[in-house]
Amino acid sequence: MQFVHFGHACVLLETDSERILIDPGTFSTAFEGERELSAVLITHQHFDHLDTERLPALLAANPDAKLIVDPGSAETVRKLGLDHEVARPGEAFEIGSTPVHVVGGDHAVIHPDIPVIPNIGYVLGHGAFYHPGDSFFVPEQRIDVLGLPTGAPWLKAGEAVDFLRAVAPRRSVPIHEAVLANPAMHYGLFQNLAPEGTEIKILERGARTAV
Repeated sequence: MQFVHFGHACVLLETDSERILIDPGTFSTAFEGERELSAVLITHQHFDHLDTERLPALLAANPDAKLIVDPGSAETVRKLGLDHEVARPGEAFEIGSTPVHVVGGDHAVIHPDIPVIPNIGYVLGHGAFYHPGDSFFVPEQRIDVLGLPTGAPWLKAGEAVDFLRAVAPRRSVPIHEAVLANPAMHYGLFQNLAPEGTEIKILERGARTAV
């Protein structure tokens, strides 16, 4: 499995037969040029995970791609006139030969005065990769590669470290970093405090990397 990180929460996974794009949002770059996508997965409705301006053109250029969204994003994509399927926690489906399990359910708390919205995570390939969206939900599956949220209004670095330790993947790729002026400070923290056996792999934006 190969990965391309388009910045922030947007990650492209490539298997031998599928190309799956997750969370193409406004802070991510160059994803709209991707072709032959098998699916586009959305974890939740926030603009940095769901770019309503670029998503219709992306799907028009990838007519065979399934659009799969969380319950909270369904109304938004319906208003855009996009065919879609709604995924809910506990469900499982397949993108070609790649199994996908839906986990989580709620966005992490930003502040008690801000309502909590739906957020789902996607566990692909029986744990080959886990994208949690904006949450610290720990799945029951053993995770090989974790997309680790790095910076957000709902996140402090110590919580991300605790999440990393709880999941304890073989390797973790930091994502959700666009709100930070110097994400390398957080990357160093993850490297120093990762659980034994976990490697932190920094993905170069836009570069195809085997993880």
